[in-house]
Amino acid sequence: MIELDDRTAAGMRRQLAARAERLRAGERPLGWKVGFGAPAAMARLGTDRPLVGYLLESNLLSDGSTVPVGGWATPMLEPEVAVHLAHDVGPGASGEAIRDAIGGLSAAIELADLDPPPTDVQEILAGNIFHRHVLLGPVQEGRTSSEGVTARVLRGGERVAATDDVAELVGDIVEVVRLTAEVLEACGERLRAGEVVITGSVVAAVPVAPGQRVDVDLAPLGGLSVRLA
Repeated sequence: MIELDDRTAAGMRRQLAARAERLRAGERPLGWKVGFGAPAAMARLGTDRPLVGYLLESNLLSDGSTVPVGGWATPMLEPEVAVHLAHDVGPGASGEAIRDAIGGLSAAIELADLDPPPTDVQEILAGNIFHRHVLLGPVQEGRTSSEGVTARVLRGGERVAATDDVAELVGDIVEVVRLTAEVLEACGERLRAGEVVITGSVVAAVPVAPGQRVDVDLAPLGGLSVRLA
């Protein structure tokens, strides 16, 4: 089992305590999210692995939803690859075991409010890495690799971001899930069958504002859209 640095350990304790309180209040778990996993982001924060947050069903939106963001400080949109787990991930699972646990992949959009500025690891984690909402596309069952997946983001019909290699920023998704499992194990949690892991933005986060429509295409996984109000 890995040992988390003091900032990460303290932030995860606060985050998971807030999650536990929401679950006790009747909310249902959806899975986990990864953030600040790009090399430049890790270098800026002085971390050696992505940060981990949680997802709840109450924050899940359907494709084409309208989301009011007028009261947010810094609304951002992130196109991501979602991993859907078909099996539990055991302690110390290898990359091969992680791959065997993956039931399929889908496109995802995360909406976040980047406030306050992301400089303090403990506070970022305690605030669940700025998470507000997630959208998930249909699952491409049996797929366990993001190889060959491309991304295009249109904001108001204009292309504002694109990549032909979604692994460039987030790395290999199996390794991302393995690192996530290690962090959760160190915190007394684990990845379970039926959960979703969104693996980090495949392009730089896209600023959004009320009145905009954003369309994300992660070919061949599919597309999603959201309207901001």
